[in-house]
Amino acid sequence: MTLAPRVVLVHRATELTELVARHGTRGQAEFFLRSRGRDVAEVAAHDAAQRAAVTRALAQVPLDWRRGSVERADLPRFLFAPDDVVLVVGQDGLVANVAKYLDGQPVVGVDPEPGRNAGVLVRHGAQDVGELLAARAGAQARTMVQARTDDGQTLTALNELYLGQPTHQTARYRLQVPGCGPERQASSGVLVSTGTGATGWCRSAWLERRSGLTLPGPEDDVLAWFVREAWPSPVTGTTCTEGLLGGDAELVLTVESDQLVVFGDGLEADRLTPSWGQQVTVSRARQQLRLV
Repeated sequence: MTLAPRVVLVHRATELTELVARHGTRGQAEFFLRSRGRDVAEVAAHDAAQRAAVTRALAQVPLDWRRGSVERADLPRFLFAPDDVVLVVGQDGLVANVAKYLDGQPVVGVDPEPGRNAGVLVRHGAQDVGELLAARAGAQARTMVQARTDDGQTLTALNELYLGQPTHQTARYRLQVPGCGPERQASSGVLVSTGTGATGWCRSAWLERRSGLTLPGPEDDVLAWFVREAWPSPVTGTTCTEGLLGGDAELVLTVESDQLVVFGDGLEADRLTPSWGQQVTVSRARQQLRLV
């Protein structure tokens, strides 16, 4: 007997939910907000919009489908099945948060407050979910980026990977990319971005240095990389500070600090911690996000 598909709702606790959890009651949360010049009506409106979008989206799921739900904080512990359909209701970043835990499952992104979010990854309204679930086979493939340490650990991201210090200290390493290096560097870290991430953190680095690179698009199998604030010294260089990695090209970073971190899409808690002498290889990931 073939099981019906399972739709998995991915959501994030609203600010109101978090405030009530922290302060115990809604009344205490209201007092806390008032003492800081804020009105609970604002966060209550966002909470209501999120709940309404979830309710409307789930109402369009076929009755014979199975259902699951996972909150953002629990994603590392949630097991997605190969035939799941992932329904993300929230901000764009929530799609990036879940992408690393998927392997080909289609993702439907729903914006609970159109006009408040950018809507790059949550591109649909809750009223369209029924039609989108029926058309999920036509999902768009989005390139992802992966870091791999020389002891076999891996980390995947949809937007970008950061390699550097977990604090504001200087990261020290040797960098090698096709056509450049190896070069010993001291910097604020390295960003390696996909085309999806090229509208965010990567773009800020691109704009700040007035780079002449053409940033990749979301479906391009090209990665863009930038070294942040490289410092020239008698033993460190600034020649290799930006570029593109096409196809299967790799960026190799050899750690020359006690310890560096590698994390993706802003999730600092889920990270790799390579130490002195270890190599980290960054390239296009095998897996892709399938965005409906």
